[in-house]
Amino acid sequence: MEPSEIVRSLWDRMQERDWAGVGELLAEDVVVEWPVSGERIVGRDNYVSINAEYPEGWSIRVLRVVADGGTVVSEVEVPHEAMGVHRVASFWTVREGKIVEGREYWSELGSDPSPQWRAAYVQKV
Repeated sequence: MEPSEIVRSLWDRMQERDWAGVGELLAEDVVVEWPVSGERIVGRDNYVSINAEYPEGWSIRVLRVVADGGTVVSEVEVPHEAMGVHRVASFWTVREGKIVEGREYWSELGSDPSPQWRAAYVQKV
């Protein structure tokens, strides 16, 4: 599989709650950082477990996947029935058919309101 296909498969398998399948795409010693919350997840088992144990009520919609060799960037939307809509920009490194590292920026839509001083220069989305 091409690196971009591996990342698309990651999101597809998460959506399907195919946790064994998610694990197949990750190096055993994968490291994934979540800078917004100041966390680092070390190891395949920890990454799979933290996602499998996330409270139900969510779905995943892949907005885009862009690749340059083994570097893959994905943007996804994750609506949750109780917690609102999140967007995540993820930067993945794929080597020898496995995700070996990632950095994910999770943000809740509307959680960083636009300051009034920019109102004359922007359009609301």
